[in-house]
Amino acid sequence: MIAGVDEVGLGCLAGPVIASAIILSGRGSERTYKDSKKTSEKQRAENYYFLRRNCYFGIGVASPMEVDQLNVLKASHLAMIRAVDSLPVKSSKIIIDGKYIPEGLKNAESIIKGDQFIQEISAASNFAKYYRDSLMAAYHLQLPNYNFKTNKGYPTLEHKDAISAFGLSKIHRKSFKIK
Repeated sequence: MIAGVDEVGLGCLAGPVIASAIILSGRGSERTYKDSKKTSEKQRAENYYFLRRNCYFGIGVASPMEVDQLNVLKASHLAMIRAVDSLPVKSSKIIIDGKYIPEGLKNAESIIKGDQFIQEISAASNFAKYYRDSLMAAYHLQLPNYNFKTNKGYPTLEHKDAISAFGLSKIHRKSFKIK
């Protein structure tokens, strides 16, 4: 009952930080997972729905307002804690992608670049990325001027130009510098 935890959206100008916690169980451990950055959108979608059906999962969200209030690292830790807390079963160990362990998480270990070689973390990486990308596509329907469907809130030139033209939206991180 090892929970892998990873987060996405740290470098974005808009949208929440999303973390997921995955416990590979049953058929979920039959697949091989790669870091979401090395996985196609189609494969991430397949992994997401497979993991939803076959594993224990939890999602944690830190809003853009929480990112602004806390800073992005503390907000990512908050999202990770929320993801672990939302698991439907208790894990025996937590392994986190990154350098730091969020304060208060018990029986946790951090592994730098864990999403590249730890299956539970790679699965969590795919799950969080697909979840966040889907959320940003939904925001695109409300705020089409920013093209969140394509840029997902990341600081692309097109996104920065949209901010210059239309200002910050309700989901932009006000504390981030936009150059």
